[in-house]
Amino acid sequence: MGILDFFSKKKKEQLETGLEKTKSSVFSKITKAIAGKSKVDDEVLDNLEEVLVTSDVGVATTLKIIERIQARASRDKYLNTSELNIMLKEEIAALLAENDNGEILGFDFPKRELPYVIMVVGVNGVGKTTTIGKLAYQFKLAGKKVLLGAADTFRAAAVDQLTIWSQRVDVPLISQGMGADPASVAFDTLRSAVANNTDVVIIDTAGRLHNKVNLMNELSKIRNVMKKIIPDAPHEILLILDASTGQNAIEQAKQFTASTEVNALALTKLDGTAKGGVVIGISDQFKIPVKYIGIGEKKEDLQLFNKFEFVDSLFQA
Repeated sequence: MGILDFFSKKKKEQLETGLEKTKSSVFSKITKAIAGKSKVDDEVLDNLEEVLVTSDVGVATTLKIIERIQARASRDKYLNTSELNIMLKEEIAALLAENDNGEILGFDFPKRELPYVIMVVGVNGVGKTTTIGKLAYQFKLAGKKVLLGAADTFRAAAVDQLTIWSQRVDVPLISQGMGADPASVAFDTLRSAVANNTDVVIIDTAGRLHNKVNLMNELSKIRNVMKKIIPDAPHEILLILDASTGQNAIEQAKQFTASTEVNALALTKLDGTAKGGVVIGISDQFKIPVKYIGIGEKKEDLQLFNKFEFVDSLFQA
């Protein structure tokens, strides 16, 4: 086995392990939904609809999936329940593929003239700082020069946590401490990044309640200051969501996407929840790519979201 094959296998194993709780929950529910049935009929579809909704896929997305399976069942009058998992897998993969905007940028990318800037947003407690640390590690592993900016200056713990992560992954950090002006921190971080030929800049921001107007105004101020250094920054506004909160994650996504131009999503804590179906609903509802998924606590436990690998792992027997 070559080194690339080894890492690919290891990554797949990490994903399957991380989705184990969701997979076990969904499979057990599907088994009950089709118990005693030999053919896909209205009762099976009703049961399947309930399975998907209770797996946090969401009502609107569930109805799309059911309609597609119903259409296939009507075309093939002899469609049996043993094929239901295959159909479900195919339709979910197709749905996720429709929402792929083709702009996913991996950890390894061609050298740019100016740094690639990621502004990270999300409420407190979703794993924002941890995700930033993992992102920094993955970019560094890909050979990129990374710089972090501690612009969540409203909590001393936020600055301290990011400092710990910067030391853990050996990536420099620009910080002015608690109480500093977040926009000033962002400005200094980008100025330093340009001067030092940095490849990737990751800016942390305050994680106060997502329905606070002053937070959204602050994010706008940070973005405007960034543009004074790099006109098209930030290139990525990454919203971090905790998958274990299920429908609450969808509500947070609604609030943030309505208030700022989020163009990428990261879902954390998939390994600790049976609510991984929320990935499907969020991707479908917001037409914003799920770019990263967190499947563990170690620095290696962050992956680029691959819709086909995700669905394969979810339906792996």
